[in-house]
Amino acid sequence: MDPYAVSHSQATSVRGEQAARVLKNTYMLLGLSLMVATGAAWFAMVNQISYINPLMTILVYFGLLFATNALRNSAWGILAVFGLTGWLGFTTGPIINMYAQVQGGMDIVTLALGGTAGIFVVMSAIALVTRKDFSFLTNFIMTGILVAFLASLAGLFFQIPALHLAVSAAFVLLSSLLILWQTSAIIHGGETNYIMATVTLFVSLYNLFMSLLSILSLGDD
Repeated sequence: MDPYAVSHSQATSVRGEQAARVLKNTYMLLGLSLMVATGAAWFAMVNQISYINPLMTILVYFGLLFATNALRNSAWGILAVFGLTGWLGFTTGPIINMYAQVQGGMDIVTLALGGTAGIFVVMSAIALVTRKDFSFLTNFIMTGILVAFLASLAGLFFQIPALHLAVSAAFVLLSSLLILWQTSAIIHGGETNYIMATVTLFVSLYNLFMSLLSILSLGDD
């Protein structure tokens, strides 16, 4: 018997067990994070919070993202994740309240939620079933997110419907690919930290939901 073959088999088994553990912990923390975000959104809606400054939203988001990254290897990192996801949920509350005041607005919210859930299931299933390594998408996704983010900042100053639609469509595509990429990274051992994996997946879901809301709203005009 080849000792190398046995050693290689054992190493593969260990990596597979680690990947399964990271995936399980990621999905558990993601589920809890969605509950925290939903609770924060509900709190904002019940208290009729109607406006949150976009600049403050971005600054607090990046502050919490930095804290989460710094604490990713400790139990405090889980609390940082809840802080980050809770903040994003809280800032979503006023937006949902705005839709609730418009005829057919909640139908759009429901469609966006359904679309977000559907895309997440499909992209995750592709990664889990095919077991393909999608790391080749890394540069495309990161460059695309940077460009789309800068374009979204420009959209805050220039109210151009076509730009708004293009940015939203880009985030739908990039967020979908990011779910595929992150799930694949967990499976193949490229991501071993479930805290950071959870943040990536949650932010992808958040961007998907918000982008679908924008697209469906424009289509409803």
